[in-house]
Amino acid sequence: MAWIALFFAGLLEIVWAFAMKQSHGFSRLVPSLITLGAMIASFGLLSLAMRSLPLGTAYMIWTGIGALGAFAVGVAFLGEAISPARLVAAGLILAGLVLMKLTAAH
Repeated sequence: MAWIALFFAGLLEIVWAFAMKQSHGFSRLVPSLITLGAMIASFGLLSLAMRSLPLGTAYMIWTGIGALGAFAVGVAFLGEAISPARLVAAGLILAGLVLMKLTAAH
């Protein structure tokens, strides 16, 4: 159950990162509210996952899902640059997440 909570916490991190970008510095109400709501929910799910997962594992997976997801959303929806170097960087983050999951005690 902790891994499921952690996965959804990571997805919500992507949501709040995208909404924060759309809020234009918290100057637009709806994206600002989505940002705050998704942050609260993401932190809540992260805290549930941390009840049984080690801190380092939970935090790395959470931030990694958010980082990779935000990268993908930026490329797919915001026209951010994609290059071989950026893809390698994302691949290294993904490899780290997989290795962390494979070596996790839970």
